[in-house]
This record gives sequence, structure tokens and C-alpha cells, in this order.
Amino acid sequence: MPRYRVTLEYDGTPFVGWQVQAVGVSVQGRLAEAIAKLSGETISVRGAGRTDAGVHAKGQVAHFDLARAWPTDTVRNAVNFHLKPEPIAVLDCAVVTEAFDARFSATARHYTYRILARSAPPVLDRDRVWWVPQRLDCAAMHQAASQLVGRHDFTTFRAADCQAKSPVKTLDRLSVVADDEEVQIVASARSFLHNQVRSMVGSLKLVGEGKWSPGDLFAALEARDRSACGPVAPARGLYLMRVDYA
Repeated sequence: MPRYRVTLEYDGTPFVGWQVQAVGVSVQGRLAEAIAKLSGETISVRGAGRTDAGVHAKGQVAHFDLARAWPTDTVRNAVNFHLKPEPIAVLDCAVVTEAFDARFSATARHYTYRILARSAPPVLDRDRVWWVPQRLDCAAMHQAASQLVGRHDFTTFRAADCQAKSPVKTLDRLSVVADDEEVQIVASARSFLHNQVRSMVGSLKLVGEGKWSPGDLFAALEARDRSACGPVAPARGLYLMRVDYA
């Protein structure tokens, strides 16, 4: 029974998230339906990251098993055909060993959060950035972000319903880069807590606005208390960019 690995791009706006829910349309569900139309099989699809409702992906990875061996180009093209008109695309497809697991084999996940910091609201990127109608101090944001890199207890930046066994995570990168009117926050780690990136971004925005100092952000981390977190950034600015494997 061959196992297939696919890389996906999707606009998360119309979906309840990656994972199948009791109510609503999910990326995982639509992908499984498209694969079933190709293969005639009811299959299970596992993704590398359980992106929330409204979160986008440029490099989500998933795997699934099929009873029949299909050419990888056929799988990619046929699944894309059956995904129409959903804003989901299979970018590539490969056959992998049974030991490969899209979620548990991952060694790193990379996210980018986009903030549009200008007085005029976005039009073309309306559902793809967080609009902040003022300039942000990116240097202060980057200084503050650097304090969160490393191994910490991230309870402050963890959703109340997070199911992770421990709030301790190792953040490999958290950087803030200005590109004209856009501010990009890049985060990399082997794994993240539920809402961790959006929680960190919301607090970094307070630093950029001058409402918090970099020291205030570090104090929030040290508090290990969810109530110390700033407002959680909206989902629409977050992108799962890439997943790494050994």
C-alpha cells in the first residue's frame, strides 16, 4: 500500500481550519473528498499542522495511503481537478516510506505573520494581512521578539484549550522584518502551542505601538499566565510557510 506525501497551498478564509469539524468545511475534509474521487477509496489524511480557521498555507504537508499505486503527477493533477473551485492546490506529490508521518516526522515548522501598517485599509490583501492603521516600531518589536527565542515556558502565549502536554517549547526563531508598509514576523520551531504565534504577534504589536516596552513582553513571558498576554492577533495574517523533515 503506497504512501503519498503532498505539499499544499490554500487560502484559509472560507474554511473552519485544517482539521475536520462537526460543522463547517475543512481543508482536510475537502482534500480527502478529492482523493476519494480519484481513487474510489475512503482514506484518512494526516497534516503537518492543524491550522486554525482563516489561517493560510504556502507549504502545508500531508500524507495518505492508497491501495493502488498511482503516478505522482496523476495524483497531483487529478486531486487538483477534483478540488475545484476550492482555494486549495496540491503543489507536489511524492511516494514515501511507511515510516513517514506528516505530523510526527517533522523537524521544524515555519510561519510568517503579515501586518499591513498604513492608514489606508487593504483591498487586494483584505483577508490576508492584519491591518494596523499606524506605523509600528519594528526595531523595538525585533528587540522584544529576540527575548522569546530559546526554550521557555510559553503558558502566557498558550490558548486556554491547548491540548499540548507541556507549555515548554523551544523557539528557534522569532524575527521582525519591515518591508515598506508591511511588517513580517517570522517564527520557527519544531512545534508550537495552540495559538502561540498569534498570541506572540498580538503582544509584539503592543510593543510596536509603544504601549509596551521590550521589557514588558519579557515580563509577560515570565508571568506564565494567560491573562498577561496581549490581544491575540487575527488568523488572517498567519501563513504556514514550510515544514522541514530529516
